[in-house]
Amino acid sequence: MFFSAPAASARSVRQRTSLLRSHDHMQSHPTRLMILVAGPYRSGTGDDPAKLAANVAAMEAFAMPLFRAGHVPLVGEWLGLPLATLAGSVRIGDAAFEEVFHPIAERLLERCDALLRVGGASEGADRLVAVARARGLAVYHALREVPGCEATAA
Repeated sequence: MFFSAPAASARSVRQRTSLLRSHDHMQSHPTRLMILVAGPYRSGTGDDPAKLAANVAAMEAFAMPLFRAGHVPLVGEWLGLPLATLAGSVRIGDAAFEEVFHPIAERLLERCDALLRVGGASEGADRLVAVARARGLAVYHALREVPGCEATAA
């Protein structure tokens, strides 16, 4: 008996067409960049939760301007902190935290087009700048340097 699945076949064609349109859409925006925002997380905080949160918020403040300029912003802490918890971290800086926190940011850079270095002193953020440069990625030090964000004051 011959089995025909025209509905499944039509659905498959629609899915492929949708994926192609999505790909074409990305190709039509050649200046769209995936940008990792890197800045201090633990530096100068004494691991005080309020200061850590303030440092994350300072990096997150760049996300919407980047997004509105057509880019895909990433803050490493968005992935690093939940992953550290999943790894069994019970406090900032413990072995489980160290296992994943900086390595995930470096792995993210493998998929990013650029890095935006913000804020003050940070060994971790400076290490990410070095990794980004070694990989030939654009490194920006101010939002106004990022394509599409030239008119931004920060």
